[in-house]
Parts: sequence; structure tokens; C-alpha cells
Amino acid sequence: MTNDQERKLLDARNLTRRFAQKGRRETVAAVDDVSFSLPGERAIILAVAGESGSGKSTLASMLLGFLPPSEGTIAFSGMDVSHLTRTQRAQYRHMVQGIFQDPFDAFNPFYPVEHALHLAIEKFSLAKNRQEAASLIDKNLRAVRLKPEATLGRYPHQLSGGQLQRVMIARALMIHPRLIIADEPVSMIDASLRAIVLEIMASLRDEHGISQVYITHDLSSALQISDQILVLYRGTVVESGNAAAVIETPKHPYTQLLISSIPVPDPDEKWGAELEETQPAALEPTQTEFCKFIDRCPHRMPMCAQRRPAAIPVGPDQLAACFLYEKS
Repeated sequence: MTNDQERKLLDARNLTRRFAQKGRRETVAAVDDVSFSLPGERAIILAVAGESGSGKSTLASMLLGFLPPSEGTIAFSGMDVSHLTRTQRAQYRHMVQGIFQDPFDAFNPFYPVEHALHLAIEKFSLAKNRQEAASLIDKNLRAVRLKPEATLGRYPHQLSGGQLQRVMIARALMIHPRLIIADEPVSMIDASLRAIVLEIMASLRDEHGISQVYITHDLSSALQISDQILVLYRGTVVESGNAAAVIETPKHPYTQLLISSIPVPDPDEKWGAELEETQPAALEPTQTEFCKFIDRCPHRMPMCAQRRPAAIPVGPDQLAACFLYEKS
């Protein structure tokens, strides 16, 4: 690893994950040549946004070590995640934690919720005795705005999705990771509790120094808590950079479409009208490399069918992979 890579907390380069298609020789790339990094000197939240099927969860699975990349590398604090020793892999599991979409799936319904916390304490040797373990659980439940006396002893079905998600955040917090991969952590939570969970995620960054990769299809929440953003379409990064810049002034036609499709609180405005009006006829690609957004883009050009666009600076901290911004 280079010194530059060692200074980064996470460095993903040219990540690709291919899957076989039933009955076909060709494979499909769920994640296709994705690169990004997280700084080592400060904690940030990086949002990875896109519609269903864009490759967000596949990317999260690779970052957590559940899926190996077909191509490319993932380095964590200078260590190549694909070639870790047993000791290094245990360290990686300690320093990189996951929070998932459905909090109910994270709990055994036959045990009180604190069972999941005690398992983490035992696995990572976080406490020397029962008293120390109880104190650790109490402290971290309060850190995620849960009252221990109203949480401990309860079974998963006795708590709301928002409460269970906060228990899982408390579990991750007491392990003291440097990075959390949060895969759609608020999508199955009541709207009234989403703000609380998002505020807690921001506090993990600001008060505890924990960086996060926040997988989401909700651009409003990404704008609320994220520092940086990657916008994925069919496995490729179409736009990236400062979250506020990308969401408030989107440059790529796909990002613009995502922003325009967000419902507005106006009963007289038809939701999705922009999508209906800008659907172009398909332009048949002539090469193996082409813009994947070609069949939905209102600005398609012949070159879009001939090669893949490179990421081009479109602002001080904003890149868009689109020929609209390529200088002739």
C-alpha cells in the first residue's frame, strides 16, 4: 500500500461485482468500476444514493466483507481487505460495523433485546465482569436516547422498529468502530422516529469520530446528514462530491431526475410528471462500453452509445460522468 492509501480510512478502487445470469453465459455487473475514499484524519458521512437495483446494497456487502469483489480493491487503514490474515480480519470486524434495513432481522425473537448486546460484549471482550457489562449497556443505550429501564428485558416484538434500530446503533457504538456501513437504516422506521435516528448518526460522526457510509434512496435525509455523496445508476457512479452541491444543484441528468421525482407538498402538482415528459426513445449502443443512462436520458447524443463518459469536474467539489460537460 502507498502512503496515500495508508492515510485514508477507506480506499475503494475500481470495485466491480459480477453475478451470473441464469441460463446465460454473460454476467451482469451489479457494481461496475466504483472508486471512492474516506479520509483518515476526520470522520465524515458518505451517502451512496440511487434507486432500487443501482448496486447500493451490493456495494455495502463488499465493504462489510460479505461479498468479495470480482475486480478492484478495498483498503482499510492501508490493509487490503481481500488478503487479511485471521488476526487482521478479526480486527476489521471490530473496526467496521454494519447497521441494516430491517432491525427485526437482527434479533432472535426468543431472547430479550439485550441478548444481542451481551453477545457483542463477549465476542469482542468489551467487559471484564457482569457489572462492567451492565454499565456499558446502560451508557450506550442512553447515548442513543433509550431508557435502559424501558428497554432491557423486552423482546423484539415489544419494541418499535425505531427502538430496535437504536439498540443496534448502541451495539455498534459500544464496540468503538471507526466505520459504520448503514444500509437503508431508516427506510423501515416510522417517519416520526427517522429524525431521531438521523440525529444519532450525525452525533456518531461529530461526538464519537465514527465515519459512516450511508446507503439510501432518500436524498432529503442524505442532504440532512451527509458530507459527501455518490449517486449510482446501474452500478456506476454518475455524480459525486459535496452532498449539498450535488443535491441542490445536480448536474447529471439522472441526478436531476431523482431530484425532480421527490414528492412535493402541493396537491395540485402531479408527482412524477417530469419523468413522463422526458422519456426518450432508446438509442441502440454500438459498443460494449456506453453510457448506461442512454435509454432514459433526454440529452442523449451519438457518442453516448459509443463510449462510457468519464467523471468531469462540474464544480469546486462535484463530478459528473456526462458528455454534456466534456470540452470539445
